[in-house]
Amino acid sequence: MSVRAFVLVETKPGTSEEIVRARRVRGVKLANSVFGRFDAVVVIEAKNYEELKRNIYEMLERMPGVTHTETLLCLPSTE
Repeated sequence: MSVRAFVLVETKPGTSEEIVRARRVRGVKLANSVFGRFDAVVVIEAKNYEELKRNIYEMLERMPGVTHTETLLCLPSTE
């Protein structure tokens, strides 16, 4: 069973496009710039929580321009 997370990202002004380019990174299913409190939303899928944690840390929190992330873990599906 895979796990999914929505990562809400705040960036320095003018740098959210770098996050959107992250959609080419393995595990990233969707990445969009957005209006509002956050500057981008990234959807990440992984085989397990350990891989998910590694992807979030290595891909997003280390990117220049990222000032804050908030991760929303999806609940397991009952299907």
